[in-house]
Formats: sequence, structure tokens, C-alpha cells
Amino acid sequence: MSAVEKSEQQRLSVFKTYKLYVGGKFPRSESGRVYEVTDSKGKWLANAPQSSRKDARDAVVAARKAFGGWSGATAYNRGQILYRVAEMLEGRRDQFVREVADSEGLSKAKASAVVDAAVDRWVWYAGWTDKIAQVIGGANPVAGPYFNLSTPEPTGVVTVLAPQESSFLGLVSVIAPVIATGNTVIVIASEKSPLPALSLGEVLATSDLPGGVVNILSGSTAEIAAPLAAHQDVNAIDLAGADDALAKELEIAAADNLKRVLRPQAVDYSRTPGTERLTAFLETKTVWHPTGALGVSGSSY
Repeated sequence: MSAVEKSEQQRLSVFKTYKLYVGGKFPRSESGRVYEVTDSKGKWLANAPQSSRKDARDAVVAARKAFGGWSGATAYNRGQILYRVAEMLEGRRDQFVREVADSEGLSKAKASAVVDAAVDRWVWYAGWTDKIAQVIGGANPVAGPYFNLSTPEPTGVVTVLAPQESSFLGLVSVIAPVIATGNTVIVIASEKSPLPALSLGEVLATSDLPGGVVNILSGSTAEIAAPLAAHQDVNAIDLAGADDALAKELEIAAADNLKRVLRPQAVDYSRTPGTERLTAFLETKTVWHPTGALGVSGSSY
């Protein structure tokens, strides 16, 4: 027996330590708590961080700090970065296939299809970053010597409750459109299947995405979402991963500072997503600009 073969027989398993992704860094939960994550058959997979209210507040601070730079970047630059995320995911495809298969109880072939669709979803939204303004913005006809222009602007800091059952494709489908339009986001990963989300943080950290643009928390969805829904520095919330009772509770809390709320709805994440989630967290800014006195021809030029 060779030394290499003997070494392989004697090696201990090196288990992965999953951490949160906040402000471009990988902290453990402030509380020090973890919880067991199991596969569809109840087999232990890993310990995931159990985020606390303090972790949620830290994520808001990081997201707000990153908002100015990210919203001020050119749409073309944001598209390049989203495409880079797709590139990095493609390079780590096997890891995500394994994690999705374990998390969702899928065969390797079905998990591969899910991961491929998630990579394609990043590319889809990367292509929309510099086009959405042309689709929903425009010049408005007014009676007077004015230009009247409407342009979309990001809402701000958005909290997203990731889908509970679609731990990766659904996750990507709710994160990508939020950041594609210049918002920053705090994501609460699927409570039952958080591992693909936590691994996504490692991809984002190496994809030219500025720290704080995406912040990923794991743990009890209800426990983490409550302080975020009530937080005065959160501008919007996507309730995709909330059940009816939790959604109602969070919507009431969100009303305190008039957050935009995207209510939970039945979504087939395997379908082409359209632009609905791109426009959900955009505000419209309208600018009036004088053109000068209009002559008989209708123009002062």
C-alpha cells in the first residue's frame, strides 16, 4: 500500500463551518448559537448559525453603508458584477449541486438542472440592469414649455425572506432583481435549508460585489424578520418566504415607516421571471425642466 493510499484511509473528515455573510465578512452569530441542518431523510448535514436580533441590526447597518456606492454605480457596472457572480457559480457548480440535492431531496440530475437555472437567472438579471430604466422610464407629454422626465431609482435597503422550499433557485430569484436595480439587501435564508444560501455568500465575496450589498442571515425566520420589519432604516420587505400568519404580522410592523411590502404569492421559480421583481423595489423620480418659450413652430430652438 502506498503512502498516499494509507493517508487516505487514515484521514478524518473535514466538516465545513458555515457562517453568516454580513458587510462582506463571515461572522459567526453574535449569540453564539447554532442549529442542526438535516437532509430530507433526517441525516445531519451541518450546524448553521442561529442569527440574533443583533445580527439583523448589524446587517442593516452594513446594507445602509453600502447603499450609496452601489446605487451610485452605473447600471452597466452592476450588470458586469452580476454576470461575474454567474461565472463564479459555474466554477463551483459541483458544490452547489451537492448542497441543493441534500437540501431539497433531489436527484443529482434534478439538482444539476436547478443549479444551471440559478446560474442562468443571474445572467438574465445582469442583462436587465441597464435596460429597465428604458422600459419603465420615459418622457411625459405636458402642456407647457417643459421637459417632463420620469426615471426609476432604487428604494433603498430591502429585507428579503427567501423562499422556504426553493433553497437556491428561489433564493437567487429574489436576491438578484433587488440588487440589479441598485438596492442593497438583507436576506433571511430558508430556515430548513440554509446551506446553499450561506455558500452563496462565499461566491458573492469573490465576485467584485462590494461588501454590504448582500447580507445573508440564517436561523429562525420569524425571530429574525420581526426586528427587520420594524426597523426604521429598512425601506422595503419581500415576504416570499413567510406563511400567511407571519406575513400579516410583518406587514403590520412594516407599516410603521411605510415600507414597501411585496406580499407572498405562489411562484414557479423555474419559469422565466419577467420584470415584476425588478420593478417591485423601484421608486419613480419625475423631473421638470424648462425648455424656454415655445414659438409658433412649437420649439424655441
